[in-house]
Amino acid sequence: MAKVVFWLVILTLAPGLELRASIPYGLLDQALSPTITIALCLAVNIALAPMVWFFMDKVIHLFLHIGWIDRLYNTVVERTQERLHAYVEKYGTVGLALFIGVPLPGSGVYSGGLGAYLLGFTFHQYIVASVFGVLIAGTVVSAVVLSGAGAFSFFLKS
Repeated sequence: MAKVVFWLVILTLAPGLELRASIPYGLLDQALSPTITIALCLAVNIALAPMVWFFMDKVIHLFLHIGWIDRLYNTVVERTQERLHAYVEKYGTVGLALFIGVPLPGSGVYSGGLGAYLLGFTFHQYIVASVFGVLIAGTVVSAVVLSGAGAFSFFLKS
């Protein structure tokens, strides 16, 4: 059982995988109950959000002490913020939560954190969006895995 918990945590913390990989792994392994598996993966993925923000904040500021990186960063970030300002104002935290919650490759807490940081979201906005986004993704992934092959039947002609 400890081995399964270990792998659930590792998969959930892995960039690009997160709970999109750990929930199916845990549910298909069946060493833990579905409730415990889903709750553990959700908790670890939610706990990941502040770590991602803290890491990005510290690492980005280290690199900004280099002149050319600082100029490039400011140019790119300011241009991106100006271009996306209307969308950030319109959709804000809800849009970020939906981006994090879409269970597709490239979305999740890591990419949501990077986007939130670069687009000027506050730490609080990012955490709220992450919690709701993780809950959305966890619900969708769990529902698909628990429904089995029937989840894909609407794609097939009968």
